[in-house]
Amino acid sequence: MLPSTLYTNSIFNHTEQILRAVVKLGGALFGRDPDPSTIKHMASALTRFVDENNQLVLVAGGGENARTYINAARKLGAEESTCDLLGIQITRANAELLRVAFEGETAAVSARSLTRLPELVRANGVVVMGGLQPGQSTNAVATLAAEITRAKILVNATDVDGVYTEDPKKNPRAKLLRTIHVGKLLELAMAGRVFAGRYELLDPLAVKILERSKIPTRFVSLSNPENILDAIKGKDMGTLVVYD
Repeated sequence: MLPSTLYTNSIFNHTEQILRAVVKLGGALFGRDPDPSTIKHMASALTRFVDENNQLVLVAGGGENARTYINAARKLGAEESTCDLLGIQITRANAELLRVAFEGETAAVSARSLTRLPELVRANGVVVMGGLQPGQSTNAVATLAAEITRAKILVNATDVDGVYTEDPKKNPRAKLLRTIHVGKLLELAMAGRVFAGRYELLDPLAVKILERSKIPTRFVSLSNPENILDAIKGKDMGTLVVYD
């Protein structure tokens, strides 16, 4: 387990010692046809972390369903901001599925802004979120959530097990990077074209937030919830973002 961090912040009104984590759950968890057993399995596993008197913010991605709606809207002539709004609605629906999955496990609430997030995460075991505003990916939401709540770690759980030299789905020879400097991560993000519903790896805004806050961040596979728990506890796995 990572050592607890001492937080002193007027938002919390007192000094507290606690382990707080933010986890971005990629849209692959939900797929085109969300599987209740898969989502419930994820919630049950993450409840173990919360049951140890820890706090958790979960940010849900949009995944295939978001891309389907966005592509349809784009073909109908919608502006990118409208496409973004459609994607946000799908991410919020995914977040609500997560919240329901925690029922009977632990207290979980939804948030649609960052304003009260520190208060909500302190008062509840789990806070779930989707997207917030056009032009901002759920990866950016997760990094902002980690920053404002002073999270000990941000775990980005995706459909691959870390950051690779190339897209491992296209090139089987692509190599997994055990660490990546935030500057290199920004280069990769800047090299991609950013459209609604398609943020390769991380978008530039998300990386810039990491760069300014130096949030401990690790990319892991979401195929097994234990990967996320291990990453939160400090196990060397996936890809770690480094700042020096």
